[in-house]
Amino acid sequence: MNRRTFLRNTTAASSLLLPLMGDNYPKSKLGIATTSYLGVWRPKDTYEFLEHCHSLGAAGIQAGIHGDIAGEATTRAEISRIRNRAEQLGMFIEAMVVMPRGTDTAAFEQALKDAREVGAVALRSACLGTRRYETFSTCEAWQQHVKESHQSIEAALPLLEKYKIPLGVENHKDWTADEMAALMKQYSSEYFGVCLDFGNNISLLDDPMDAIEKLAPFTVTTHLKDMAVANWTDGFLLSEVLLGDGYLDLPRAIGLVRQARPKARLLLEMITRDPLPVPCLTDKYWATFPDRSGLYLARTLRFVATHKPAKPLPLISQLSHAEQLQVEDQNVIDCLNYAREKLGL
Repeated sequence: MNRRTFLRNTTAASSLLLPLMGDNYPKSKLGIATTSYLGVWRPKDTYEFLEHCHSLGAAGIQAGIHGDIAGEATTRAEISRIRNRAEQLGMFIEAMVVMPRGTDTAAFEQALKDAREVGAVALRSACLGTRRYETFSTCEAWQQHVKESHQSIEAALPLLEKYKIPLGVENHKDWTADEMAALMKQYSSEYFGVCLDFGNNISLLDDPMDAIEKLAPFTVTTHLKDMAVANWTDGFLLSEVLLGDGYLDLPRAIGLVRQARPKARLLLEMITRDPLPVPCLTDKYWATFPDRSGLYLARTLRFVATHKPAKPLPLISQLSHAEQLQVEDQNVIDCLNYAREKLGL
C-alpha cells in the first residue's frame, strides 16, 4: 500500500489531507530534501518522491538516485524516467551519495555516473551519518574517523573533477564549523564544498549564526530549517520546528549564502521527530573535544536559557501513525508557505 492510498483509507486523516491529492500549491523556489520525510513516510523510490514534491509546488529535490531510497540499484530506464519527468516539470535534482570507503571508489563512481545521467546539478554527502558525541567514546576513535574521512575525500576529489558535479559534505553534527572550514580550505576545489545545514552545529556548541557565516563561502547546497532548544538535565534538547518558529535569523542566513554562493540552491529539510538530546554536560560528550573549552559550553547554555521556545518542542512519538503522517506532511507544507510568503522563496 502506498502512502496516498493509506491516507485515503485512514478515516481520521482523510478529511485533513484532501489538498495533497492535487497540484494545488503555488510554485516555490525551495527544493525539498528527502530527509524531510525521515521520520514517518519513506517514498518507495526517487520518482515517487519527485511526484510528491511537485504536488507541493517544490522547485526540486535532493534524494538518493543509486538505491538510497528504494534500497536497490536504480536501472538505466528508471534513471531516464526520473530525468525526463523532472525536465517536464521544470524541477532540479540534487543527488545524495555515499562517500568512498577508503580507497575503494567503485560505488562512489557509479553514484556519480547515475547522478550525471539523471541530470543532477549537485551532490550531497556526509563523512559521518551519525552524531559525533554519540558515536565516539574516545578521542582516539574520533581521530581514526578523521583520518578515514581525509582518505575518503582524497579518493573522491579526482572523480568529482572527472564528472564535474559539485559535492557538498554536510555539517552533520560531526565537524565543528572551524574544523569544516579548515577542511574546505585544505581541499580547495570548485567541485568540493559544504551542504550547509542551518541547524546542526549548535549540537557541537557552535553559535548557530556564526557557523552559517563561516561555512557560507564554501556552500554547494543547503538544508534550510529553523530550530528550537529547551533545557534538559544532561544538556539541552534540540528540535526542528516550523520556519519562523525557531531562533534562527533566516533572512540573514539566506542572505549570507546568496552573497557568498549565489548558485547554491536552497532545500527544505523539515524533519518531523521528537527533540534530540544533546548531552553536553556528560563526560562522554567531551571525549572527542580536547580543544573545546568551557567557554563554548557557557555560551551555548546561556543561548539555550535566553532562547526559550514559543511553543513546547514537538513530541511526535506520542501520536498515532496516521496522525504522524498528517503532521509530517503539514509541517513541510507550512514551511513552504512561510518561505513563499515571508522569505520570498
